[in-house]
Amino acid sequence: MKIQIIDTNGAHIPTPRTFPPKGDKPARTVYEQKAYAHMGGVFPVEFKITHDDHNNAYQVGEYMLAPESYKVNQYGQLELDRFGLKLIPVSSTLDKKAS
Repeated sequence: MKIQIIDTNGAHIPTPRTFPPKGDKPARTVYEQKAYAHMGGVFPVEFKITHDDHNNAYQVGEYMLAPESYKVNQYGQLELDRFGLKLIPVSSTLDKKAS
């Protein structure tokens, strides 16, 4: 599946989201970055990628889902790992196939 990070009015820049303290857990800030998934429809679908640090944000470009982005859940079904989503730049994927 092709994923794109697009530079449209700063949409590629992650925005902070802070969760308040809960019980004995302190407040937590994550950084959400907009991305677009090409799922076979006419238009790509916008979704958010969450980062623990804004420095981990992906650069503008085209990506594919990394194999480690998937997991098998407790029911034996394949699903995306929402906390382990990783992207591979398309250019590095093509470089590996060419060599």
